[in-house]
Amino acid sequence: MVVVLDFGSQYTQLIARRIRESGVYCEIHPYNIDPAALAGLRPRALILSGGPASIYDDKAPNPAPAVLELEIPYLGICYGMGILGRHEGGVVTKSHRREYGPVRLNLV
Repeated sequence: MVVVLDFGSQYTQLIARRIRESGVYCEIHPYNIDPAALAGLRPRALILSGGPASIYDDKAPNPAPAVLELEIPYLGICYGMGILGRHEGGVVTKSHRREYGPVRLNLV
């Protein structure tokens, strides 16, 4: 089972549908799910959706830290990737321009 954490993305339902179309059971839960409840679901992977917030906002939505400590694969999409990057000690910086579609990623 895959769990998608919803951070308010307009694509959350589409993400879950694509996973289900691949023959994998999937559930959507709010980003602020209780870590014990999430662990009780025994997901095999976790996807953090995008959302309208910026990780730079003081009141930006964030999961409880224990949610990101499960020993399972994680995938962050847009906002979700920013959360994962920051959680792992990375630095998320603003781009000089907005992008849509493929983007060049430079690892330093």
